[in-house]
Amino acid sequence: MRPQFEHVAVPAGHSWALLWRELPDLPFLWHYHPEFELTLTLNARGQRYIGDHLADFDDGDLVLVGPNLPHTWSAQQRLDAQQPMLAIVVWFSRDWLAGLIQALPELAPLWTLANGASRGLSFSADTARAVRELLPGLHDRDAARRQPLLLEVLLRLAADQDARPLASSGQGTIEADAQRERIGRVLDYLHAHFQEDIAVEDLARRAALSPGAFHRFFKRHTLQTVLGYITQLRIGRACQQLIQTDKPVGVVAEQAGWRNLAHFNRQFRAHKGVTPREFRARYRAG
Repeated sequence: MRPQFEHVAVPAGHSWALLWRELPDLPFLWHYHPEFELTLTLNARGQRYIGDHLADFDDGDLVLVGPNLPHTWSAQQRLDAQQPMLAIVVWFSRDWLAGLIQALPELAPLWTLANGASRGLSFSADTARAVRELLPGLHDRDAARRQPLLLEVLLRLAADQDARPLASSGQGTIEADAQRERIGRVLDYLHAHFQEDIAVEDLARRAALSPGAFHRFFKRHTLQTVLGYITQLRIGRACQQLIQTDKPVGVVAEQAGWRNLAHFNRQFRAHKGVTPREFRARYRAG
Protein backbone atom coordinates (compact mmCIF):
# COMPACT_ATOMS: atom_id res chain seq x y z
CA MET A 1 0.00 0.00 0.00
CA ARG A 2 1.30 3.42 -0.90
CA PRO A 3 1.86 5.60 2.20
CA GLN A 4 0.18 8.99 2.42
CA PHE A 5 2.22 12.15 2.83
CA GLU A 6 1.26 13.83 6.12
CA HIS A 7 1.76 17.54 6.57
CA VAL A 8 2.93 18.42 10.08
CA ALA A 9 1.98 21.97 11.03
CA VAL A 10 4.14 23.58 13.73
CA PRO A 11 2.09 26.27 15.55
CA ALA A 12 3.21 29.88 15.34
CA GLY A 13 5.65 30.72 18.12
CA HIS A 14 6.80 27.10 18.47
CA SER A 15 9.83 25.23 17.12
CA TRP A 16 8.27 21.74 17.28
CA ALA A 17 4.76 20.30 17.52
CA LEU A 18 2.89 18.36 20.19
CA LEU A 19 -0.23 16.27 19.55
CA TRP A 20 -2.38 15.00 22.43
CA ARG A 21 -4.63 12.51 20.65
CA GLU A 22 -7.51 10.83 22.53
CA LEU A 23 -9.48 8.30 20.46
CA PRO A 24 -11.80 5.30 20.92
CA ASP A 25 -9.48 3.35 18.60
CA LEU A 26 -6.37 3.88 16.47
CA PRO A 27 -7.20 3.55 12.75
CA PHE A 28 -4.69 2.21 10.22
CA LEU A 29 -3.28 5.31 8.47
CA TRP A 30 -0.10 4.39 6.59
CA HIS A 31 1.81 7.67 6.23
CA TYR A 32 5.16 9.46 6.32
CA HIS A 33 6.53 12.97 6.86
CA PRO A 34 9.95 14.69 6.89
CA GLU A 35 9.89 15.25 10.68
CA PHE A 36 11.07 12.93 13.45
CA GLU A 37 8.15 11.51 15.42
CA LEU A 38 8.24 10.36 19.04
CA THR A 39 5.06 8.51 20.03
CA LEU A 40 3.96 7.21 23.44
CA THR A 41 0.77 5.13 23.21
CA LEU A 42 -1.33 4.54 26.33
CA ASN A 43 -4.39 2.41 27.14
CA ALA A 44 -4.13 0.61 23.79
CA ARG A 45 -3.15 -2.80 22.48
CA GLY A 46 -2.74 -3.56 18.79
CA GLN A 47 -0.23 -3.66 15.94
CA ARG A 48 2.57 -1.28 15.03
CA TYR A 49 3.97 -0.92 11.49
CA ILE A 50 7.34 0.81 11.00
CA GLY A 51 8.78 0.49 7.50
CA ASP A 52 8.86 -3.27 6.82
CA HIS A 53 8.60 -4.12 10.54
CA LEU A 54 5.32 -5.40 12.02
CA ALA A 55 4.88 -6.11 15.74
CA ASP A 56 2.25 -6.19 18.45
CA PHE A 57 2.34 -3.32 20.91
CA ASP A 58 0.88 -2.81 24.38
CA ASP A 59 0.17 -0.04 26.86
CA GLY A 60 3.18 2.28 27.21
CA ASP A 61 4.63 1.60 23.76
CA LEU A 62 7.40 4.15 23.00
CA VAL A 63 8.90 4.57 19.52
CA LEU A 64 10.99 7.19 17.71
CA VAL A 65 10.52 7.26 13.92
CA GLY A 66 12.96 9.04 11.61
CA PRO A 67 12.13 11.34 8.68
CA ASN A 68 10.18 9.93 5.72
CA LEU A 69 9.92 6.42 7.19
CA PRO A 70 6.38 5.07 6.59
CA HIS A 71 4.59 4.07 9.80
CA THR A 72 1.27 3.62 11.56
CA TRP A 73 -0.35 2.16 14.67
CA SER A 74 -3.62 0.22 14.56
CA ALA A 75 -5.63 -0.76 17.64
CA GLN A 76 -9.20 -1.51 18.69
CA GLN A 77 -8.57 -2.85 22.22
CA ARG A 78 -8.47 -0.53 25.23
CA LEU A 79 -7.13 -1.83 28.52
CA ASP A 80 -9.58 0.41 30.37
CA ALA A 81 -12.78 0.42 28.34
CA GLN A 82 -14.02 3.52 30.19
CA GLN A 83 -11.10 5.66 29.02
CA PRO A 84 -9.98 6.64 25.49
CA MET A 85 -6.74 5.53 23.92
CA LEU A 86 -4.10 8.22 24.18
CA ALA A 87 -1.26 8.88 21.76
CA ILE A 88 1.20 11.59 22.86
CA VAL A 89 3.10 12.61 19.73
CA VAL A 90 6.07 14.96 19.40
CA TRP A 91 7.28 16.07 15.95
CA PHE A 92 10.58 17.88 15.43
CA SER A 93 12.77 18.58 12.42
CA ARG A 94 16.38 17.71 11.67
CA ASP A 95 17.11 21.44 11.43
CA TRP A 96 15.75 22.00 14.94
CA LEU A 97 17.96 19.24 16.28
CA ALA A 98 21.01 20.51 14.41
CA GLY A 99 20.47 24.01 15.78
CA LEU A 100 20.31 22.68 19.34
CA ILE A 101 23.52 20.72 18.99
CA GLN A 102 25.32 23.61 17.34
CA ALA A 103 24.34 25.91 20.20
CA LEU A 104 24.88 23.27 22.92
CA PRO A 105 27.64 20.78 22.00
CA GLU A 106 26.81 18.83 25.15
CA LEU A 107 23.75 17.55 23.29
CA ALA A 108 25.87 15.71 20.68
CA PRO A 109 24.51 12.28 21.80
CA LEU A 110 21.23 13.30 20.21
CA TRP A 111 22.83 12.89 16.77
CA THR A 112 23.40 9.20 17.49
CA LEU A 113 19.79 8.93 18.55
CA ALA A 114 18.65 10.68 15.37
CA ASN A 115 20.74 8.42 13.14
CA GLY A 116 19.32 5.32 14.80
CA ALA A 117 15.79 6.59 14.26
CA SER A 118 16.22 6.26 10.48
CA ARG A 119 15.06 2.64 10.96
CA GLY A 120 12.70 3.43 13.84
CA LEU A 121 13.71 2.79 17.46
CA SER A 122 11.88 0.93 20.20
CA PHE A 123 13.12 1.48 23.75
CA SER A 124 13.73 -0.66 26.80
CA ALA A 125 11.02 -1.17 29.41
CA ASP A 126 12.95 0.93 31.95
CA THR A 127 13.30 3.85 29.57
CA ALA A 128 9.67 3.58 28.47
CA ARG A 129 8.52 3.70 32.10
CA ALA A 130 10.69 6.74 32.82
CA VAL A 131 9.46 8.58 29.73
CA ARG A 132 5.87 7.66 30.56
CA GLU A 133 6.29 9.64 33.78
CA LEU A 134 7.74 12.65 31.94
CA LEU A 135 6.09 13.04 28.55
CA PRO A 136 2.49 13.74 29.69
CA GLY A 137 3.86 16.79 31.51
CA LEU A 138 4.26 18.54 28.15
CA HIS A 139 0.50 18.91 27.88
CA ASP A 140 0.03 21.37 30.73
CA ARG A 141 3.17 23.51 30.23
CA ASP A 142 3.51 26.65 28.19
CA ALA A 143 5.76 26.65 25.13
CA ALA A 144 8.93 27.85 26.90
CA ARG A 145 8.69 25.39 29.80
CA ARG A 146 8.16 22.46 27.46
CA GLN A 147 11.70 22.80 26.07
CA PRO A 148 13.74 21.48 29.04
CA LEU A 149 11.29 18.64 29.59
CA LEU A 150 11.53 17.50 25.97
CA LEU A 151 15.34 17.68 26.12
CA GLU A 152 15.29 15.53 29.28
CA VAL A 153 13.17 12.96 27.43
CA LEU A 154 15.43 12.93 24.36
CA LEU A 155 18.58 12.58 26.45
CA ARG A 156 17.07 9.61 28.28
CA LEU A 157 16.32 8.01 24.92
CA ALA A 158 19.87 8.68 23.70
CA ALA A 159 21.27 7.00 26.83
CA ASP A 160 19.24 3.80 26.35
CA GLN A 161 21.79 1.13 25.46
CA ASP A 162 19.01 -1.40 24.89
CA ALA A 163 17.10 0.59 22.26
CA ARG A 164 16.61 -1.56 19.18
CA PRO A 165 16.04 -0.70 15.52
CA LEU A 166 12.81 -1.87 13.94
CA ALA A 167 12.84 -1.68 10.12
CA SER A 168 15.42 -3.71 8.23
CA SER A 169 18.54 -1.94 7.00
CA GLY A 170 17.29 -2.45 3.46
CA GLN A 171 14.05 -0.56 4.11
CA GLY A 172 14.58 2.78 2.39
CA THR A 173 12.81 5.93 3.43
CA ILE A 174 10.82 7.98 0.94
CA GLU A 175 13.14 10.66 -0.37
CA ALA A 176 12.04 14.27 -0.24
CA ASP A 177 12.01 16.02 -3.62
CA ALA A 178 10.81 19.17 -5.31
CA GLN A 179 7.28 17.75 -5.64
CA ARG A 180 6.99 17.24 -1.89
CA GLU A 181 8.32 20.73 -1.27
CA ARG A 182 5.62 22.01 -3.60
CA ILE A 183 2.83 20.11 -1.82
CA GLY A 184 4.27 21.32 1.48
CA ARG A 185 3.77 24.94 0.40
CA VAL A 186 0.17 24.24 -0.56
CA LEU A 187 -0.56 22.42 2.71
CA ASP A 188 1.05 25.21 4.75
CA TYR A 189 -1.47 27.58 3.16
CA LEU A 190 -4.42 25.24 3.72
CA HIS A 191 -3.57 24.70 7.40
CA ALA A 192 -3.37 28.47 7.92
CA HIS A 193 -6.55 29.39 5.99
CA PHE A 194 -8.89 26.35 6.04
CA GLN A 195 -11.61 28.39 7.82
CA GLU A 196 -11.82 30.68 4.79
CA ASP A 197 -13.35 30.14 1.34
CA ILE A 198 -10.44 28.80 -0.73
CA ALA A 199 -10.54 28.62 -4.52
CA VAL A 200 -8.78 25.67 -6.13
CA GLU A 201 -7.50 28.06 -8.78
CA ASP A 202 -5.58 29.97 -6.09
CA LEU A 203 -4.01 26.75 -4.79
CA ALA A 204 -3.12 25.72 -8.32
CA ARG A 205 -1.32 29.02 -8.86
CA ARG A 206 0.67 28.46 -5.67
CA ALA A 207 1.75 25.11 -7.06
CA ALA A 208 2.39 26.57 -10.54
CA LEU A 209 -0.03 24.06 -12.08
CA SER A 210 -3.24 24.21 -14.07
CA PRO A 211 -6.38 23.43 -12.01
CA GLY A 212 -6.76 20.03 -13.68
CA ALA A 213 -3.13 19.08 -13.09
CA PHE A 214 -3.34 20.41 -9.55
CA HIS A 215 -6.29 18.13 -8.69
CA ARG A 216 -4.27 15.08 -9.81
CA PHE A 217 -1.13 16.34 -8.08
CA PHE A 218 -2.94 16.96 -4.78
CA LYS A 219 -4.68 13.58 -4.71
CA ARG A 220 -1.47 11.75 -5.63
CA HIS A 221 0.30 13.19 -2.57
CA THR A 222 -2.51 13.29 0.00
CA LEU A 223 -4.80 10.49 -1.28
CA GLN A 224 -7.68 12.96 -0.83
CA THR A 225 -9.47 15.63 -2.80
CA VAL A 226 -8.93 19.28 -1.86
CA LEU A 227 -12.48 19.48 -0.49
CA GLY A 228 -11.99 16.29 1.51
CA TYR A 229 -8.76 17.59 3.00
CA ILE A 230 -10.29 20.95 3.97
CA THR A 231 -13.28 19.18 5.50
CA GLN A 232 -10.95 16.98 7.54
CA LEU A 233 -9.15 20.07 8.88
CA ARG A 234 -12.44 21.76 9.74
CA ILE A 235 -13.84 18.68 11.48
CA GLY A 236 -10.63 18.41 13.50
CA ARG A 237 -10.89 22.05 14.60
CA ALA A 238 -14.56 21.60 15.49
CA CYS A 239 -13.80 18.51 17.59
CA GLN A 240 -11.07 20.40 19.44
CA GLN A 241 -13.43 23.29 20.21
CA LEU A 242 -16.28 21.00 21.27
CA ILE A 243 -13.98 19.22 23.71
CA GLN A 244 -12.00 22.15 25.07
CA THR A 245 -14.60 24.96 25.18
CA ASP A 246 -18.26 25.61 26.00
CA LYS A 247 -18.86 27.61 22.83
CA PRO A 248 -22.29 27.10 21.24
CA VAL A 249 -22.30 24.65 18.34
CA GLY A 250 -23.12 27.44 15.90
CA VAL A 251 -20.05 29.41 16.96
CA VAL A 252 -17.88 26.29 16.71
CA ALA A 253 -19.18 25.68 13.19
CA GLU A 254 -18.55 29.25 12.05
CA GLN A 255 -15.04 29.39 13.51
CA ALA A 256 -14.18 26.08 11.83
CA GLY A 257 -15.21 27.46 8.45
CA TRP A 258 -18.87 26.56 7.94
CA ARG A 259 -21.33 29.28 6.99
CA ASN A 260 -24.37 26.99 7.23
CA LEU A 261 -25.13 25.23 10.52
CA ALA A 262 -27.27 22.50 8.94
CA HIS A 263 -24.45 21.65 6.52
CA PHE A 264 -21.99 21.51 9.41
CA ASN A 265 -24.26 19.13 11.33
CA ARG A 266 -24.59 16.84 8.29
CA GLN A 267 -20.85 16.85 7.60
CA PHE A 268 -19.98 16.26 11.25
CA ARG A 269 -22.37 13.33 11.58
CA ALA A 270 -21.08 11.81 8.32
CA HIS A 271 -17.50 11.88 9.65
CA LYS A 272 -18.06 11.13 13.35
CA GLY A 273 -21.28 9.12 13.38
CA VAL A 274 -22.88 11.46 15.94
CA THR A 275 -24.08 15.05 16.04
CA PRO A 276 -21.76 17.74 17.45
CA ARG A 277 -23.84 17.93 20.65
CA GLU A 278 -23.73 14.14 21.09
CA PHE A 279 -19.98 14.19 20.47
CA ARG A 280 -19.46 16.79 23.21
CA ALA A 281 -21.76 14.97 25.64
CA ARG A 282 -20.16 11.56 25.06
CA TYR A 283 -16.65 12.88 25.41
CA ARG A 284 -17.43 14.65 28.68
CA ALA A 285 -19.38 11.69 30.05
CA GLY A 286 -16.39 9.44 29.29
